[in-house]
Amino acid sequence: MNIVLMADDRKKELMTQLCTAYKSILQQHELSATAATGRRVMEATGMNVSLFLSRKQGGHQQVDARIAFNEIDLILMFVDPNDGDSWEDQRVMRTLRLCDAYNVPVATNLASAEMMILGLQRGDLDWREMVKPKKTLR
Repeated sequence: MNIVLMADDRKKELMTQLCTAYKSILQQHELSATAATGRRVMEATGMNVSLFLSRKQGGHQQVDARIAFNEIDLILMFVDPNDGDSWEDQRVMRTLRLCDAYNVPVATNLASAEMMILGLQRGDLDWREMVKPKKTLR
């Protein structure tokens, strides 16, 4: 499964703690993240994480494009509800709409992220493998 990690500045430590706690499950999957979040997770856990650009440099758009091409299976996106940045709110809402449109599970807080990770371990998200487009050689 391709899992994306994203976290607002005030939520990066929480994301790092989650990834540390569930390292044994997460390391079995392909992880990617926006730049600062990914670096923090890699430093804390030693897991390999592919990095997108930082969110403000276009990382959010890179994630959105991958959702639209059905290349992402799960997003853990910790958002700070007290941020109040209207541009950030618009980016988050666009990502959530894309997840809804393409049936990509997304967790925006610790409780839902833990449920998603435990479901991932049980095989509850295996259906994502069936909706991925077949890769063809050219």
